[in-house]
Amino acid sequence: MNWDDTRVFLALCRERTLRGAARSLGVDQATVGRRLASLEQALHATLFLRAASGYTLTPAGETAMRAAVEMEAAAAGLQRQVLGLDDRLGGVVRVTTTDSFALDFIIPAVARLRMDHPGIEVQLQASTQMLNLSQREADIAVRTQKPDNPELVVRRLARWQSGLFASRDYLQRFGEPAPGSRFAGHELVVYQPYLDSGKEVMLAGEPIARGRIAMTCTSGLMVRRALASGLGLGELPVPLGERDGLQQVWAHGKPYDIWLVTHQDVRRTARVRAVIEAIVQAFAD
Repeated sequence: MNWDDTRVFLALCRERTLRGAARSLGVDQATVGRRLASLEQALHATLFLRAASGYTLTPAGETAMRAAVEMEAAAAGLQRQVLGLDDRLGGVVRVTTTDSFALDFIIPAVARLRMDHPGIEVQLQASTQMLNLSQREADIAVRTQKPDNPELVVRRLARWQSGLFASRDYLQRFGEPAPGSRFAGHELVVYQPYLDSGKEVMLAGEPIARGRIAMTCTSGLMVRRALASGLGLGELPVPLGERDGLQQVWAHGKPYDIWLVTHQDVRRTARVRAVIEAIVQAFAD
């Protein structure tokens, strides 16, 4: 199997449409169609059933997908092991984190790093999506969830407390909520994944049942900006709320951990290690 054809095949397995596969690979749809035809010709098999709803794997396609996933894992493993031997302080390091951490910590860390090591290029992706470090979708991740993959090396960057925050303007208009009031008479800013979880939603340990949701946000940075704009009350890690000049209404004992994650095969690479040290220092400061 040709590896380039296989990459296209896997993208189509995951995306189910030519357009989606092309977008994920950064190529055009014609290239995806051409590569698929090449692979089917080489294997003498039809790998997909084409329908208006998308592409569905045939039994032959399901067999091919299992083999293709093994090829992908082997290729990623080879890349990681070779990268782990690289002692140059130059080249690309891919970092994934949230938008809040990117703006407040990662970008300043990279700015300081490049004063000493201008040959290091950091490719930063700010997203709540958990990229796969084993597949080399990223070299370093800064996350709020600790992974349990034994191939990953995990380091706690910080442990923060959470609190209920609002702007001075909001508190002047609405006052502070009384504990136990379930936010009666108050406007709230809520992180959308909390609502999507199906569990009872709380802010700083208080149920929101009697409050009015003014805005839901899909990222922590948007929650911070909404609170700074006076839209309502919301929960934040204490250092971030203080950094934004917000008023802490009450504290919440729930710890908020931040983890730095790398793959064991790449963490000793010189350029990766340099970026790690810069990020660690940014959080320490």
